[in-house]
Amino acid sequence: MTAETPARLLRIQEAAAEVDLTTRSIRYYEELGLLRPAARSEGAYRLYDGDDLERLRFIKGLRDDAGFGLAEIGRLLEDETARERNRERFRATADPAERRAILVDAIERVDRQVESLRAKIDRLEGMIAEAEERRSHLRRHLAEIDAGRQPGHDR
Repeated sequence: MTAETPARLLRIQEAAAEVDLTTRSIRYYEELGLLRPAARSEGAYRLYDGDDLERLRFIKGLRDDAGFGLAEIGRLLEDETARERNRERFRATADPAERRAILVDAIERVDRQVESLRAKIDRLEGMIAEAEERRSHLRRHLAEIDAGRQPGHDR
Protein backbone atom coordinates (compact mmCIF):
# COMPACT_ATOMS: atom_id res chain seq x y z
CA MET A 1 0.00 0.00 0.00
CA THR A 2 1.42 3.38 -0.99
CA ALA A 3 1.01 6.71 0.75
CA GLU A 4 -1.62 7.70 -1.85
CA THR A 5 -3.67 4.53 -1.39
CA PRO A 6 -6.22 4.89 1.39
CA ALA A 7 -6.67 1.99 3.78
CA ARG A 8 -9.44 -0.32 2.64
CA LEU A 9 -12.37 -0.27 5.02
CA LEU A 10 -14.52 -3.36 5.38
CA ARG A 11 -18.14 -3.65 6.45
CA ILE A 12 -18.86 -5.92 9.39
CA GLN A 13 -19.82 -8.90 7.21
CA GLU A 14 -16.56 -8.63 5.26
CA ALA A 15 -14.50 -8.22 8.43
CA ALA A 16 -16.22 -11.24 10.00
CA ALA A 17 -15.47 -13.37 6.96
CA GLU A 18 -11.86 -12.15 6.87
CA VAL A 19 -11.14 -13.19 10.48
CA ASP A 20 -13.53 -16.17 10.68
CA LEU A 21 -15.85 -14.70 13.30
CA THR A 22 -19.56 -14.02 13.31
CA THR A 23 -20.92 -10.50 13.02
CA ARG A 24 -22.64 -11.13 16.34
CA SER A 25 -19.27 -11.81 18.01
CA ILE A 26 -17.80 -8.63 16.58
CA ARG A 27 -20.78 -6.56 17.80
CA TYR A 28 -20.46 -8.17 21.22
CA TYR A 29 -16.75 -7.33 21.38
CA GLU A 30 -17.69 -3.74 20.62
CA GLU A 31 -20.31 -3.73 23.38
CA LEU A 32 -17.64 -4.95 25.81
CA GLY A 33 -15.23 -2.25 24.67
CA LEU A 34 -12.71 -4.70 23.21
CA LEU A 35 -13.00 -3.13 19.76
CA ARG A 36 -14.02 0.17 18.20
CA PRO A 37 -14.61 0.30 14.45
CA ALA A 38 -12.21 2.57 12.58
CA ALA A 39 -15.10 4.48 11.04
CA ARG A 40 -18.78 4.56 10.22
CA SER A 41 -20.22 5.01 6.76
CA GLU A 42 -22.78 7.65 5.89
CA GLY A 43 -25.41 4.97 6.45
CA ALA A 44 -23.94 4.32 9.93
CA TYR A 45 -22.45 0.98 8.90
CA ARG A 46 -19.47 -0.12 10.94
CA LEU A 47 -16.23 0.02 8.94
CA TYR A 48 -13.07 -1.84 9.91
CA ASP A 49 -9.47 -1.26 8.86
CA GLY A 50 -6.40 -3.48 8.97
CA ASP A 51 -5.66 -2.60 12.60
CA ASP A 52 -9.20 -3.63 13.56
CA LEU A 53 -8.77 -6.95 11.76
CA GLU A 54 -5.47 -7.55 13.55
CA ARG A 55 -7.11 -6.79 16.90
CA LEU A 56 -9.96 -9.19 16.08
CA ARG A 57 -7.44 -11.93 15.20
CA PHE A 58 -5.63 -11.25 18.49
CA ILE A 59 -8.89 -11.47 20.47
CA LYS A 60 -9.87 -14.66 18.65
CA GLY A 61 -6.45 -16.21 19.30
CA LEU A 62 -6.55 -15.37 22.99
CA ARG A 63 -10.07 -16.74 23.25
CA ASP A 64 -9.78 -19.86 21.12
CA ASP A 65 -6.11 -20.84 21.25
CA ALA A 66 -5.14 -19.68 24.73
CA GLY A 67 -8.52 -20.12 26.43
CA PHE A 68 -8.76 -16.63 27.89
CA GLY A 69 -12.12 -15.26 28.97
CA LEU A 70 -13.33 -11.96 27.56
CA ALA A 71 -12.66 -10.11 30.84
CA GLU A 72 -9.06 -11.35 30.79
CA ILE A 73 -8.77 -10.36 27.14
CA GLY A 74 -10.09 -6.90 28.01
CA ARG A 75 -7.38 -6.44 30.63
CA LEU A 76 -4.67 -7.63 28.24
CA LEU A 77 -5.91 -5.27 25.52
CA GLU A 78 -6.13 -2.40 27.99
CA ASP A 79 -2.54 -3.02 29.05
CA GLU A 80 -1.45 -3.18 25.41
CA THR A 81 -3.15 0.15 24.66
CA ALA A 82 -1.55 1.68 27.75
CA ARG A 83 1.84 0.32 26.67
CA GLU A 84 1.51 2.15 23.35
CA ARG A 85 0.48 5.37 25.14
CA ASN A 86 3.37 5.02 27.59
CA ARG A 87 5.83 4.59 24.74
CA GLU A 88 4.61 7.82 23.13
CA ARG A 89 4.64 9.69 26.46
CA PHE A 90 8.15 8.41 27.25
CA ARG A 91 9.50 9.61 23.93
CA ALA A 92 7.77 12.98 24.29
CA THR A 93 9.32 13.91 27.62
CA ALA A 94 12.82 14.40 28.97
CA ASP A 95 11.64 14.88 32.57
CA PRO A 96 13.27 12.09 34.63
CA ALA A 97 10.43 11.98 37.17
CA GLU A 98 7.80 11.60 34.45
CA ARG A 99 9.88 9.01 32.62
CA ARG A 100 10.31 7.08 35.87
CA ALA A 101 6.54 7.14 36.52
CA ILE A 102 5.89 5.88 33.00
CA LEU A 103 8.37 3.04 33.44
CA VAL A 104 6.90 2.07 36.84
CA ASP A 105 3.42 1.95 35.31
CA ALA A 106 4.72 -0.16 32.42
CA ILE A 107 6.42 -2.61 34.78
CA GLU A 108 3.24 -2.96 36.87
CA ARG A 109 1.25 -3.73 33.73
CA VAL A 110 3.76 -6.34 32.58
CA ASP A 111 3.71 -7.87 36.06
CA ARG A 112 -0.10 -8.18 35.81
CA GLN A 113 0.23 -9.82 32.40
CA VAL A 114 2.81 -12.29 33.72
CA GLU A 115 0.57 -13.06 36.71
CA SER A 116 -2.40 -13.66 34.43
CA LEU A 117 -0.37 -15.92 32.15
CA ARG A 118 1.10 -17.85 35.10
CA ALA A 119 -2.41 -18.38 36.51
CA LYS A 120 -3.47 -19.73 33.11
CA ILE A 121 -0.44 -22.07 33.11
CA ASP A 122 -1.31 -23.26 36.64
CA ARG A 123 -4.91 -24.02 35.58
CA LEU A 124 -3.69 -25.88 32.49
CA GLU A 125 -1.12 -27.86 34.49
CA GLY A 126 -3.89 -28.85 36.91
CA MET A 127 -6.05 -30.01 34.02
CA ILE A 128 -3.12 -31.98 32.60
CA ALA A 129 -2.47 -33.65 35.96
CA GLU A 130 -6.15 -34.67 36.20
CA ALA A 131 -6.10 -36.07 32.67
CA GLU A 132 -2.90 -37.99 33.38
CA GLU A 133 -4.49 -39.49 36.50
CA ARG A 134 -7.53 -40.57 34.46
CA ARG A 135 -5.18 -42.13 31.90
CA SER A 136 -3.29 -44.00 34.66
CA HIS A 137 -6.56 -45.24 36.10
CA LEU A 138 -7.68 -46.52 32.70
CA ARG A 139 -4.31 -48.17 32.09
CA ARG A 140 -4.59 -49.98 35.44
CA HIS A 141 -7.96 -51.37 34.34
CA LEU A 142 -6.47 -52.37 30.99
CA ALA A 143 -3.58 -54.14 32.74
CA GLU A 144 -6.04 -56.02 34.95
CA ILE A 145 -7.98 -57.21 31.89
CA ASP A 146 -4.76 -58.17 30.11
CA ALA A 147 -3.74 -60.17 33.19
CA GLY A 148 -7.06 -62.02 33.09
CA ARG A 149 -8.53 -60.29 36.11
CA GLN A 150 -11.83 -58.47 36.34
CA PRO A 151 -11.11 -54.70 36.64
CA GLY A 152 -12.16 -53.12 39.91
CA HIS A 153 -15.21 -50.90 40.04
CA ASP A 154 -13.64 -48.31 42.32
CA ARG A 155 -14.33 -45.38 39.95
